[in-house]
Amino acid sequence: MYFCCTLETRTNKLVQKYNVAGPRYTSYPTVPYWQENLDIKHWRKAVKKTFALTNNQEGISLYIHLPFCESLCTYCGCNKHITKNHAVERPHLNFILKEWQMYLTLLPQKPIIKELHLGGGTPTFFSAENLRYFIENILSNATIATHAELSFEAHPANTTSKHLEVLYELGFSRISLGVQDFNPIVQKAIHRFQSFEQTQDITIKARQVGFDAVNYDLIYGLPFQTVESMVDTINKTIQLKPERIAFYSYAHIPWLKPSQRGYDENDLPKAEVKRSLYETGKALLLNAGYIEIGMDHFALTSDALYIAMQEKKLHRNFMGYTAAHTKLMIGLGVSSISDSWNAFAQNVKTVKAYEALIGENEWPFLKGHKLNKEDLILRKHILNLMCNFSTEWSKKEDYCEHIPIALDKLKEAEVDGLLRFTKHGLELTNMGIPFVRNICMAFDARLMRKAPQTKLFSSTV
Repeated sequence: MYFCCTLETRTNKLVQKYNVAGPRYTSYPTVPYWQENLDIKHWRKAVKKTFALTNNQEGISLYIHLPFCESLCTYCGCNKHITKNHAVERPHLNFILKEWQMYLTLLPQKPIIKELHLGGGTPTFFSAENLRYFIENILSNATIATHAELSFEAHPANTTSKHLEVLYELGFSRISLGVQDFNPIVQKAIHRFQSFEQTQDITIKARQVGFDAVNYDLIYGLPFQTVESMVDTINKTIQLKPERIAFYSYAHIPWLKPSQRGYDENDLPKAEVKRSLYETGKALLLNAGYIEIGMDHFALTSDALYIAMQEKKLHRNFMGYTAAHTKLMIGLGVSSISDSWNAFAQNVKTVKAYEALIGENEWPFLKGHKLNKEDLILRKHILNLMCNFSTEWSKKEDYCEHIPIALDKLKEAEVDGLLRFTKHGLELTNMGIPFVRNICMAFDARLMRKAPQTKLFSSTV
């Protein structure tokens, strides 16, 4: 008599086996493994070089971090500054404009902006009038690329019609709403409050104003979430039909973000339940016509992410998944990370330190990393896996000495049915897609050579 495990039992066993701490791979090397072998002189040189090679062909990406929030969402892992003092708005925007001017002095011509994103914090903390002043000054020294995407993050509870009207007039076409969860019990635990009605209202208004696309951020693994509550949140989301959904795993890192100690860890769903939350939500989204894009993202077939995936042009950077692939990404503001493709640089992490340095006409440089040849090769493979769920090294320039080590490390994953080896590469199976971070870890030479001695990353499941 033969016995076989059900699919659910098999999945649970895989979750137990592969639920380890690991990076989300918005970059490689990941920030904790930067060698900090880059000073501001070399960073400026790297920016100028990449700009000269790529601006006319592909333009640049611009990420602007606006750190202020009126209240603390306890789940949040982002860099933020809590205040109700709105007098800080215009002065802080002027500091960011000054940093932008510092970059402009490096560049021999106007940058062509292919992608601009306002993140935070809460960008809609700032008044519509101040955002107009700020964006007009940013764009006055740049050219907007054809089919450029300008987007911003927004809190459904504090975004006004005026915000929408002003930003749309300035060229913004996409709004990303931080919903997280519609359940009142979960919202109370994470101190993030917005009703379904508020979210519905701002979604409708954005479309009436003229926005092409609305994104929702949803999180699974939050305290007090159940399969039943997740079904309710997903069904309400489907009802409003956002073009794109980021449905991602809660990163519980209280050793880095003390606010996450505001609830008991026993209130968090266990690994198997957490995976059920995702699989339940995923099934509902797929049934509603959404397509899975990369890791933890879903989009309608009309959305730019889906089109980029179909054309093998999907890209991943410090902003997450994007349809715009530029080799130069400039980050402005507190804690922002910039990427010249051959180097990374991060700004200081507090408003006080940032404003002090900019006020002294100093670059707000915290640390950086210059990628070596191996870094660049492994970065390409990790990006391929995160975006396309496959990679190959048939060309000599795509091969390095770490590849055989990675393949040996992945033999067990092949036996577990997570991937298939090809002649000069590998591809993930449907069973393996939820474990893409684990597969990428095999290509992370720096992580394998020096295992962290303290907690650095959230769990992969």
